[in-house]
Amino acid sequence: MRTTFMSAMVFLMALTVPVIAMCASPKERKGSVTFAITLNSPQQVQDVKMWFPYPTSDLNQKIENLHFDGNYSTFTLSREPQSGALYLYTEWHGPQKERHLTVTFDATAQERKVAKLVEQPAPFPPEVVKYVKAEFWIPSDEKKVKALAHQITAGKKGTLGKARAVYDWVVDNTKRDPNVPGCGVGNVQATLAARSGKCADISTLYVALARAAGVPAREVFGLRLGRPGQTDISNGHHCWAEFYLPGTGWVPVDPADVTKAVYEKKLTRAAAKPYREYYFGAVDEFRIVLQKGGRGIVFTEGNKEKVNYFMYPYAEADGKSLDYCRPETFAYTVKFRER
Repeated sequence: MRTTFMSAMVFLMALTVPVIAMCASPKERKGSVTFAITLNSPQQVQDVKMWFPYPTSDLNQKIENLHFDGNYSTFTLSREPQSGALYLYTEWHGPQKERHLTVTFDATAQERKVAKLVEQPAPFPPEVVKYVKAEFWIPSDEKKVKALAHQITAGKKGTLGKARAVYDWVVDNTKRDPNVPGCGVGNVQATLAARSGKCADISTLYVALARAAGVPAREVFGLRLGRPGQTDISNGHHCWAEFYLPGTGWVPVDPADVTKAVYEKKLTRAAAKPYREYYFGAVDEFRIVLQKGGRGIVFTEGNKEKVNYFMYPYAEADGKSLDYCRPETFAYTVKFRER
């Protein structure tokens, strides 16, 4: 079974685009991405469901030539109700030894870099206000989190000053833990206790502290594109963050990539400064966005277990979720071919 969805599907591809003032000539990365997914659930399983997130075009990325190929029984194209992320929903009915799906698309990604951070004395737009509020996964109203945010931003004025203070604190007080599976789970309390984690942990901590300080912020879930010569991007899922600055719009920040550079390159604080400065207001062209915000997701098709965040493919076998970090039951590869 093979289906092609063209970029002309405007009614499905149109998304709310963050307002970011770009440089005149942003850097670009182009290539083809191929997901090859195999669900090795027990043969006697009767019903397997899978939700696959994939990117859509916006001001900073162009997604074209989407193709789906597999032995699924049915599929639908839909939107995740909280974030509006587009996804492919597939089902396999009846006992089956192997269930597989291949997804390919062409991607052109631009560096997302704010040319100048300008703050104006204006209220947050109605659609932004929700990103100051606490959520189950972002406990910005928790006593310990609020107290820490108040301490971090003491004496700082304006949204920009507070957003930068939280960013610097997270960079200075967390480190990358290579032993955390995948991107981590984004548990604020656990990350604060350990002062370490992976990208989802560190980005969620930034968002929670920023919201506790009155700064609108949200997580961004995506996929890294291959560097020159890199074809296997199976471990390329990545999470960063954005905060909203009145007068500028949504501003990208990536404290987790600063801690990653410090860990991998064994950098001193002084040597890490270029990374610290770059990732406050910019993220590189080697990534595409899959979803913005949204935790504890319930799909319209009725998944039995809430999804922490929607960045990896998610599947259930007879109502039981399959662990995307366990290749014996949920195996996939992601390949990148440069254009």
